[in-house]
Amino acid sequence: MNKHTITSLVLALSMLTGTAFAQSSEPRTRTVCEDVQVKKVNSSDTHRVAGTAIGAVAGGLVGNQIGGGKGKTLATVGGAVAGGVVGNKVQENHQDKNATYTTERRCHQEQY
Repeated sequence: MNKHTITSLVLALSMLTGTAFAQSSEPRTRTVCEDVQVKKVNSSDTHRVAGTAIGAVAGGLVGNQIGGGKGKTLATVGGAVAGGVVGNKVQENHQDKNATYTTERRCHQEQY
């Protein structure tokens, strides 16, 4: 039997017996769970400040050696910015290699 047939039978039965059957208006929910891999960085420097600072200083020094005149200042600043980005990425890769990964079960309710 399909849902329409069952509804028709319930309605007919309620008319014959004089009893009203009310359908619940509350939404139906179910619990959905999934396993999620969670990374824990084993470092107190989660913003990678050390790698960024060291890279910026090194890049600034290299940029200072390249430029001349007014271009020297621009090369120094450009080198510091580029070095900071590279230093940040180097530290991020190092932290990712030394990170620990765990699997957590996360559940939530959803309506259907």
